[in-house]
Amino acid sequence: MPTSLHHGTPLFLSSGIRRIEALHGHLPLMKRAGLAAAQYARELASANGKPVLIFAGPGNNGGDAFVVARYLKQWFFSVTVVFAGDANKLPADAAAACKNWLASGGITVNTPPRSSDWSLVIDGLFGIGLTRPITGRYADWIAVINTHHARGTPVLALDIPSGLDADTGAVHGCCVFATHTLTFIGAKPGLLTLEGSDHAGEVLVEDLSLDAGTESAPGHTIHSCSGLAPRRRNTHKGSHGSVGIIGGTQGMVGAALLAGRAALKLGAGRVYIGLLAHDAPTFDGMQPELMLRDAGDVLKLDHLSCLAIGPGLGQSADAAFYLQCALAKQLPLVIDADALNLIADNDEQKSSVKQLLTDKVLTPHPAEAARLLGCSTAEVQGNRIAAVTALAAQFNAHVVLKGAGSVCASPGHPWRINTSGNPGMAAAGMGDVLTGIIAALLAQGMPAQSALDNAVWLHGAAADACVASGTGPVGLTATETIDAARRLYQHSTHAAVHDTFATTGANAA
Repeated sequence: MPTSLHHGTPLFLSSGIRRIEALHGHLPLMKRAGLAAAQYARELASANGKPVLIFAGPGNNGGDAFVVARYLKQWFFSVTVVFAGDANKLPADAAAACKNWLASGGITVNTPPRSSDWSLVIDGLFGIGLTRPITGRYADWIAVINTHHARGTPVLALDIPSGLDADTGAVHGCCVFATHTLTFIGAKPGLLTLEGSDHAGEVLVEDLSLDAGTESAPGHTIHSCSGLAPRRRNTHKGSHGSVGIIGGTQGMVGAALLAGRAALKLGAGRVYIGLLAHDAPTFDGMQPELMLRDAGDVLKLDHLSCLAIGPGLGQSADAAFYLQCALAKQLPLVIDADALNLIADNDEQKSSVKQLLTDKVLTPHPAEAARLLGCSTAEVQGNRIAAVTALAAQFNAHVVLKGAGSVCASPGHPWRINTSGNPGMAAAGMGDVLTGIIAALLAQGMPAQSALDNAVWLHGAAADACVASGTGPVGLTATETIDAARRLYQHSTHAAVHDTFATTGANAA
């Protein structure tokens, strides 16, 4: 049975899927895939009794489509298959599937029908093997599929939307917009990051009854909070850590305040904000619990649990000086925004970051990642997983590459792709809030990798909760995600309390 994505769903690159296929080549994988897709298609198409339109491509993905068509016809659906390849040139399994379709009384047409009255459109054009841009006839067919999508017809992609790179989420020329994707053997990262999140729709995984081996997966999903522990009653503010935030130069004080508010509301016991602006406020009227000071004064505090530097920092000589001071503190460190840009331009500071023995978390967006790696933003976006893993190795740090399907990496560990969030997060200040959430979790003693993953998911899920309640995505503000993140954190903590109690009770019984 197909399964939805969950926390820790294994993610496989195309090369890994090919190895799994090779290990199980003696099994009828195409028949299994086609049957599973036909069963799912039957659910999607049965509501109105209209016919099903299927596009079959020139490879094994087309073979899957022929198997789907044969089963649907067997179940008394009216099916039209669009196919313009040479059946004799299909791979062996696909050729057999095409032959069986024709033997069952099915036919193919080489141009899409003009009708728009379909219960379901199925994309079986290209699978994970596509490496070149789609042009010509197949580009025209994808345009037809997307027209049906725009009219509200459900579109089911087999394995991956045609035109989408399974490893990177990049589009090869043009790409199907699917409402549903049934992906086979294991989930692919390209479905979840970059363009994939717009093209794949709802993703289900059909493992074809194979043991893909989760330990061999190079990555997995972040789909919830994990590792949260309830607070003990006998605590005080010092028990939950003290966060120092350095930033807020002239005209950008708000960035540091956003990070501070997020850190406070996500549980840090005390939050100090060290501001660089010469006319900086002395208190935050919206959050008077924050302690606003000069940046130098905050760096002199001897009881900080972690530091975050970068929100609104600027790139002045003073900013560079305070960054060097922060790197010398030997505290868990969150590095964001202009702090990353300063490091990118200074080989000595790059070395200092790598040599830090404490936990450090870097939070670049694609342009900042490109500066750190010495390449273009397009190159970073062209392979987000490669970029973030390179940064984690270069700085011996935990790194999140922000964007649609944020990717997290840690040295020696699988990379992770976050599944929460929405377009409303493309707004000023969102990165500052994420920095504050990470700092809060670090200050409370959470290991850096867990703090990063939980913070990234919480922030995206908070934006999702705002949209679900009618706030956004258009006009969603960073401030609005802070309280939503706190509510989700509380809910997750309460769930952890319940699970702990249930386990303890079971063990006692």
